[in-house]
Amino acid sequence: AGGMAGVKAAANGAASLRTGSASRRPDGVFGVSETSSRTLQSLLQKRKLRVEGLRGGMSATLISEHETKPFEGQLPGTSGLRKKVKVFQQPKYLENFVQAIFDTNPQLKGESLVLGGDGRFLNIQASETILRMAAANGIKRVITMPDFLASTPAISHLVRETKAKGAIILTASHNPGGADNDFGIKFNTENGGPAPTHVTDKIYEMTKSIEHYRIYEGAVDSSKFQRPGETTVGPMAVSIVDAVEEYSRLMKGIFDFDLLRNLVGRKDFSMVFDAMHGVAGPFARKIFVDDLGASPDSLLNADPLEDFGGLHPDPNLKYARSLVDRMKLDDDSPPPSSADSSPVPEFGAAADGDADRNMVAGKRFFVTPSDSLAIIAANAKEAIPYFKDGLKGIARSMPTSGAVDAVAKKLGLKMYEVPTGWKFFGNLMDAEMISICGEESFGTGSNHIREKDGIWAVLAWLSILAHHNRDPKKDLVSVEDIVRAHWATYGRSYYTRYDYEGVESDKADQMIDFLRSQFETMKKEVPGLSIADDFEYKDPVDGSLAQKQGIRLVFDDNSRVIFRLSGTGSEGATIRMYVEAFASPEVAAEGKDA
Repeated sequence: AGGMAGVKAAANGAASLRTGSASRRPDGVFGVSETSSRTLQSLLQKRKLRVEGLRGGMSATLISEHETKPFEGQLPGTSGLRKKVKVFQQPKYLENFVQAIFDTNPQLKGESLVLGGDGRFLNIQASETILRMAAANGIKRVITMPDFLASTPAISHLVRETKAKGAIILTASHNPGGADNDFGIKFNTENGGPAPTHVTDKIYEMTKSIEHYRIYEGAVDSSKFQRPGETTVGPMAVSIVDAVEEYSRLMKGIFDFDLLRNLVGRKDFSMVFDAMHGVAGPFARKIFVDDLGASPDSLLNADPLEDFGGLHPDPNLKYARSLVDRMKLDDDSPPPSSADSSPVPEFGAAADGDADRNMVAGKRFFVTPSDSLAIIAANAKEAIPYFKDGLKGIARSMPTSGAVDAVAKKLGLKMYEVPTGWKFFGNLMDAEMISICGEESFGTGSNHIREKDGIWAVLAWLSILAHHNRDPKKDLVSVEDIVRAHWATYGRSYYTRYDYEGVESDKADQMIDFLRSQFETMKKEVPGLSIADDFEYKDPVDGSLAQKQGIRLVFDDNSRVIFRLSGTGSEGATIRMYVEAFASPEVAAEGKDA
């Protein structure tokens, strides 16, 4: 028996998955069947390789150690190492970083590791290299999926479900893909979440002194990775599982799919989902169409492409043009033509390249990520069965608006403010201190996994709509109705973000340093300014301290201006400026635009 059943059995120690024969090695120095062990060893020695476990013949385990030198700048950012594809294509560049992961995480040896990515350019080639390196570094089993294609949330779930010791995820998230654009790699720990700073710091330090990397010199049989099943790579077992099915099963344990089907089946309800040619497509097809009964036509850009079809897979008003135009969210959306007389859908959503981010909208009505987080938190107990016993607490990243703070205060819940980066939520979740968390950068999630989760957020919103529309005889309560009712109850945070991309890194640093030098002056000279500082965070679980996490200018009425350098770009620096002003429920009820 293969797939997840076999993986779970192995994880529980009840059984081991069957092991097939080793993959055939390619022709050439390392694989010609007529080559004797003695000749192989001679050739390998000339190439300054060390051979381990060579027993002769094609069935031999051929593991070698290659000399290498460090590359500058292999410092993981907010969530992994992201660079241009051409950087990753440099000989030994990927291998160096992967070896640094294995060298600094000895707990992986003899255990299981999950491997997958968002399908962008280099995904398959890099995955095959990592498989061969995992085999050479003592990994007992790799759990992957057909074509190594899975969303980041699904991979987080697989780590937790199979009791793997970690995951290597190939994604640059919302960054553009293709041969001339971005690639990325990140390491997640055994809780399924992004590696914390102390782990990524060790990886980075290792990349600065690395001298060798280890690899299995046999071939990876690509035909074995097109469907669920079992295979081997050298001495290592590999399980190929149906990540889409596993994720769908997880969602069915969180949400009321019967209630959701009733909503989707209403004649006065329609929806659209834009996968932006990222990995979300297969997951959306399974859940929204197959499981909930939505029309196949409700999916936009649902086929994963290695260059995302030329799109920038970032679900926001600037880049999610297919969704923006379909939902008529701005003045640039083209008017309906005679060829397209379809009405504007009641609900729209999008996800980014690896399906961990989300964008939500109603008919001609955009929901900000900060408001989305607050509204999910406010409605979770009544609308989502997973939270029927209430929330443990809520957290947001520092730059995210205070909209969810008002919800926490009114509901009597603990509220935590953390630096940007999903890794900072992990400890709070593991300690059962929070249930829901989010970031203003279109990331929302809960403690069902340890990553933000785009499809989950969409299902949360559909659940809220279904909860407010239980009576099919009544007029449909719309997304806009729900948002405006929330503002009238909790108040409204008027909020915007400006991104200044491609800035020279040195000049960006100088700007931030200058702002730091002006704190005392600003406090004296700027009317109403109560806080001027550089945000730092002491983790309440392990006591670790994260410093210099963003410039905060906070006024007496809780209005804020934030400056922060982003860690998700592949080159140069991005300066983000956030501006927020809070309006009371009475003022928010007037419905004034920002």
